[in-house]
Amino acid sequence: MSQDLKKMYRTVMDDAFSSAMEISFVEGASRQTLYYEKVAWTIDDVRKGLRYGENPGQEAALYRLVNGNLILGQTRTLQPGKYLVSDIELLQSGKHPGKTNLTDADNALNILRYFTDTPTVVIVKHNNPCGVAKDASLERAYHKAYMADRIAAFGGCIALNRSVDKATAEAIAAQYAEVVVAPDFEEGVMDILGARKNLRVIRIANMARLQEFVGQPVVDFKSLMDGGLVAQWSFVPTTLKKEDLLPAVCDYKGQTYGVKREPTQAEYADLLFGWLVESGVTSNSVIYVKDGVTVGIGTGEQDRVGVAEIARDKAYKKLADRYSFESCGRAYSLLEDEDKRAEVDARVTAEKGGLIGSSMVSDAFFPFRDGIDVGLKEGVSAVIQPGGSMNDYQSIEACNEYGAAMVFTGQRSFKH
Repeated sequence: MSQDLKKMYRTVMDDAFSSAMEISFVEGASRQTLYYEKVAWTIDDVRKGLRYGENPGQEAALYRLVNGNLILGQTRTLQPGKYLVSDIELLQSGKHPGKTNLTDADNALNILRYFTDTPTVVIVKHNNPCGVAKDASLERAYHKAYMADRIAAFGGCIALNRSVDKATAEAIAAQYAEVVVAPDFEEGVMDILGARKNLRVIRIANMARLQEFVGQPVVDFKSLMDGGLVAQWSFVPTTLKKEDLLPAVCDYKGQTYGVKREPTQAEYADLLFGWLVESGVTSNSVIYVKDGVTVGIGTGEQDRVGVAEIARDKAYKKLADRYSFESCGRAYSLLEDEDKRAEVDARVTAEKGGLIGSSMVSDAFFPFRDGIDVGLKEGVSAVIQPGGSMNDYQSIEACNEYGAAMVFTGQRSFKH
């Protein structure tokens, strides 16, 4: 039985999806059609498309947009030919990529497009970032992203926005990953990554044009259980720089409330970094960032207090694991030395999980101050959120009580 179960993960599905697809938007005599073709790869002399869908035995196909032009109102879709994930170059695969591999890579690029000016690494697992970091050195950016959540990074998709050098490749090869995506790989790097035979190494030369995808929406389809479809334009963040932010001010019962302290330049950098990372996080979400690195990421929770607490608790747990791994070479969960465990616990507690001086990022407004209080009590010094709640004054008062700064984006960033 165990052999049969393992075999299903190795089996490449035959799919019955057609070689081409058309989607038309019709209004009276006007018709706008998008034309797609199915993507396939030859691996070990086998010509196949996606390995399988989200689960083994689930047929799936990848299509790339090859023709057509869609304009609805004032919004226009990306033009055909601007390929990234839908036209990947497999330098090493070991096995055909599956649907999850591509959607992880896609969401990593969705985040990376906002950080083209600095070496940045995004590690994605189950379509959510588990570690994001930027640094002048690609190797250090990778190390920071990996150590932000070493446990979740296991078997993840690593996306880098610079050509991978040998030092970074050696760090990557020392871990287990499913996918590595980069614009290029320096000489000798493939020999290093080749030690991981089933690692999918993907080169996307067009990553040099990632910035061109900023502000460019695509049609986003959601299939319903009865076969229906919901179509929307994909979310486009409009808050990209300091000047786009709004002061945290509101009126309540005839009184004006405003945050007393403006963010420092370092806080502005973290607030914008966190807000753009947030655009790739499943909602309801709250994340904490510090010095260009994610500290705690809370995703997909039903209430804002709960997700703020989850992100806080993850910050504590991941930092404990990091310190344990760095000092003892073992995961915190496997640390048997009670003295060492007590030492790690004391250090993490003193640093409040690395949250002191961090920035708190929320994809939607705080309906009450209880959510924002979770972060402020841990030493958060700055907050970014959309604003617009009837009770914004509560969040403003909370920040003033703790001496924290806060800014509004004026735009919600839900992602489901």
